[in-house]
Amino acid sequence: MTERIVEELRPFFDPKAVAIIGATNKKGKVGNVIFENFKRNKERGIFKGNIYPVNPKLDEIDGYKVYHSVRELPDDTDLAVISIPAPFVPATMRDIAEKGIKAVIIITGGFGELGEEGKKLECEILEIARANGIRIIGPNCVGVYVPDTGVDTVFLPEEKMDRPKSGPIAFVSQSGAFAAAMLDWAAMAGLGIGKMVSYGNKIDVDDADLMDYFLHDDKINVVTFYIEGVKDGRKFMESAKRITRVKPVVALKSGRTEYGARAASSHTGSLAGSDKIYDAVFKQTGIIRAEDFEHMFDLAKAFAALKDKLPKGDRIGIITDGGGAGVMASDAVAKFGLRMAELSEETIKFLREHFPPHAVPGNPTDVVGDTDAERYRIALEGFTRDPNVDAIVVIVLFQVPLLEEEKVIEILADYQRKSDKPIVAVAMGGRKTSRYARLLEEKGVPVYPTPERGVRAMAGLVRYAEHLGKLKGE
Repeated sequence: MTERIVEELRPFFDPKAVAIIGATNKKGKVGNVIFENFKRNKERGIFKGNIYPVNPKLDEIDGYKVYHSVRELPDDTDLAVISIPAPFVPATMRDIAEKGIKAVIIITGGFGELGEEGKKLECEILEIARANGIRIIGPNCVGVYVPDTGVDTVFLPEEKMDRPKSGPIAFVSQSGAFAAAMLDWAAMAGLGIGKMVSYGNKIDVDDADLMDYFLHDDKINVVTFYIEGVKDGRKFMESAKRITRVKPVVALKSGRTEYGARAASSHTGSLAGSDKIYDAVFKQTGIIRAEDFEHMFDLAKAFAALKDKLPKGDRIGIITDGGGAGVMASDAVAKFGLRMAELSEETIKFLREHFPPHAVPGNPTDVVGDTDAERYRIALEGFTRDPNVDAIVVIVLFQVPLLEEEKVIEILADYQRKSDKPIVAVAMGGRKTSRYARLLEEKGVPVYPTPERGVRAMAGLVRYAEHLGKLKGE
């Protein structure tokens, strides 16, 4: 069944030819921005397919022939993007069905989120789709973004929203605004997004379909969701159980309160449902629940780098060059249900022999404020060899005077590569620190701006490892 889903959804991510229904030459209009996105990616050599603008009132846009109707489109069209007013969509869907196009993204709003009339339109569209084997993303969405293939239906122009580079994270969002903000934020943070899907009212393609698709997508290591509500709970659970056996899923579920649930209903027509039920479903299926936007991306960053290097237990070792930061990290270990590792006598002895007298061996190990990079190497050597340590949080205050920044970055990256234990780093500071953090992340070490966020991300790795352990024991 999942193989069929892969075939059905493939044109959304890598079409042979895209029809942009509602394309226009009026700058800033939704149909124009989407056309410009594909045109620009075609000129850059990223989008390899054909681009067919559709508009009954135009003959050409920027040198591209404009088709006056869907019926005139060439036969290689396998994706249609609709950005025309809602009342005209059902008739267009009939033309799409007649043409044999099987994948449709409906950007247009004005459907179920507005009430009964909009819901009737949705039912009519879905009836046409089901009768003709058409899959729909939307309506009321920003659609799909795939940097590797050049698919980009996000109707916010490049001068207002940066696009992130490609990477191993898939992001699925019910909210279009949230999806756009996330892409912009990911671009600024240097975080790679392999595929983004904003599905709005999700009358057809839903979370479960996308989980089944990403299960088979070798370029994706972790799938992150922003969810307001789930319509088919059984289908969702079955798909979640399938994918979490292979790769982690992180979900940020909104509508947790009465006020939020009411807002979700008016936003995408979602029934948010009992938060306790969602909590139970996530635990049962192995989905890691994110508490907020930051948590979701902290987890995504950790899994993107460390999916194949999960901790073997929950015993955390902490290395720091600032005592206060070590205390904060220790508190976070307790807060997120982890344990501080008890270092072996052999490790303590090794650290004492190689440290100056004023450095503090133990857990946390404090290499103190006059540290150089070598002290970090000694601490990492001890912690990575110690059988009592499952995972390591390394706090680097780059501001200390004798620390050779490039050298400590190389040491951390080296131990990340050669150790079977996951390492996350914490770097607190401003502009200069963020530059070193970016260099460290480029070498495969996820970096967080506070001890609490670093430990919380590590806790996500531990929980997913525990889930896989339970599956092995079944």
